[in-house]
Amino acid sequence: MVIILGPRQAGKSTLAQQIASAEPKREVLTLDRAATRRAAIDDPTGFLADLDTAVAIDEVQRAPELLLAIKEAVDRDQRPGRYLLTGSANLLTAPRVADTLAGRAEYLRLWPFSQAELHGIRSGFITALFAGRPPRIADAEPGLRPFADMLIAGGFPEALRREGVRRNRFFEAYVRTVVERDLASIARVHDQANVQRLLRAVAATSGWPVNVEGLARDLGLAANTIRAHLDLLETLFLVYRLPAWHSNLLARLVKAPKLYVTDSGLLAHLLRSSADRAVADGRIAGALLETFAAMEIVRSASVDDDPPELFHFRDRWGHEVDLVMERRDGTIAGVEVKASATPGPKDFRGLKLLRDRLGDRFVFGVVLHTGSRTLPFGDRLAAVPLAGLWSA
Repeated sequence: MVIILGPRQAGKSTLAQQIASAEPKREVLTLDRAATRRAAIDDPTGFLADLDTAVAIDEVQRAPELLLAIKEAVDRDQRPGRYLLTGSANLLTAPRVADTLAGRAEYLRLWPFSQAELHGIRSGFITALFAGRPPRIADAEPGLRPFADMLIAGGFPEALRREGVRRNRFFEAYVRTVVERDLASIARVHDQANVQRLLRAVAATSGWPVNVEGLARDLGLAANTIRAHLDLLETLFLVYRLPAWHSNLLARLVKAPKLYVTDSGLLAHLLRSSADRAVADGRIAGALLETFAAMEIVRSASVDDDPPELFHFRDRWGHEVDLVMERRDGTIAGVEVKASATPGPKDFRGLKLLRDRLGDRFVFGVVLHTGSRTLPFGDRLAAVPLAGLWSA
């Protein structure tokens, strides 16, 4: 079977419908419909037995009982392509359904639109870095203002169709739907309001290493509750966890993962930020820009032919690299994100440390900035305008 996973409203249902329309015998069912969901929950084996064609089942996490019946059906008849499933909760980590599909499914991630998709190209950013040839940009409009609307809109299709108050209403409804309905599909949570409070606390520190004890103290909750709720936010694709990179060549590394809200538009909503406020407030600008760039790279990596693993790097002496990309052959590329239009040598401290310690394993490092041109900064280092993320 094939399972398309991603945030609610990212376009999974639309994609499943498009696939099914090209296959006349494929039936499409959605478990968002109460009657269909009840039939799948009450008698999952009989529900599948009544389907005599290939089937696409949308939002399968809403009836986890169905997954065991699908597993049994696949074990009896191993013809590929019989089941196309979509889910707005990450079935790889959801505690009630993680065990059933091992070895029987191929997973595809569908994130909200990337800027490369919106510009009608396939991003070459990751490939360029690992080839040692960063994107050559010569005429980008400088400053944060040209990107402010882009950061505030994010990549959800419906958010992109709206502006102002209507976009805010979309995000309000989005958070409420995910927390109140999808959360109940995968876990029993005593107080959903605490999950929403935690999401806003994560938004306030998006791009920082997670401090569970600090969050517990600020929210008045137990540390174990914070850990469990963070897992749920990640399962629901509201939060992306970027693990810390480590190496025996470097000492005193920070081991805590970074947390990002998965869409800059959603982050802007949670921070109550308009485009004008993002431009005027450096703290908000930095959080939005780093979150935006990090998730653009996450989205590009998910469709890369040789997808790198993604990490962050930070040591206790203040060296940091926002994203460290490592391929199977051990080669490394690094990305630091700065809101400044005039990058300088100090912005490369972390990248220079990685380059000098890793030697030939380090292929290239860039500082993404809001200036107008790609600029060399020494051996295997360059400053690249933000638009390099969606260069062809």
